[in-house]
Amino acid sequence: MSDRKKNTAAAPLDGLLTQIRACRICAENPLKGKPLPHEPRPVIRASKSARICVAGQAPGTRVHATGIPFNDPSGDRLRDWMGVTRDTFYDESRIAIVPMGFCFPGLDDKGGDLPPRKECAPAWRDQVFEHLPNLELVLLIGQYAQTWHLGKARKKSMTETVLHWRDYGPAYLPLPHPSWRNNVWLKKNLWFEEEVLPHLRAEVARLTR
Repeated sequence: MSDRKKNTAAAPLDGLLTQIRACRICAENPLKGKPLPHEPRPVIRASKSARICVAGQAPGTRVHATGIPFNDPSGDRLRDWMGVTRDTFYDESRIAIVPMGFCFPGLDDKGGDLPPRKECAPAWRDQVFEHLPNLELVLLIGQYAQTWHLGKARKKSMTETVLHWRDYGPAYLPLPHPSWRNNVWLKKNLWFEEEVLPHLRAEVARLTR
């Protein structure tokens, strides 16, 4: 689900996932700045039968340690937003999880996660989505996924983009990141819980039956 030119020579999905999980571009051939400061551990889950894709930012420290995407409090909140159990969320035959950056990018000087690495999306993203033919809904979590997938249709801010969520359906649904860092945002924007979450839960229930 991308408007970029398709790569018709992309490998079959199983082979492509094997290549991604062995990827070391950010450590050995970084696009800009310093290489990844630790051993790469790409995290991705995908199947051709998946009807939903969770397009997040990048793994955090706990996900990097376990290799399980959204295996943290943010994941607990996201699953609550979606109205699914862990079993359903991690059933890759129904839900693909394709972050903008596959590896934990490291921490900034204040202890927060750095942005997703710039190498992942150009190298792999279009190929992955070519092999997900049954997707009906992509959850765009945070500004990085929203910028990549929506392009010029994205509004000036994440808040405005999520506020206009109806403009991007039925294929895309922009969401804030479920991190605790957005607790203040959630309290200020009660319309998100009142308007967006019921729609999200209804669509997820329909697509995971």
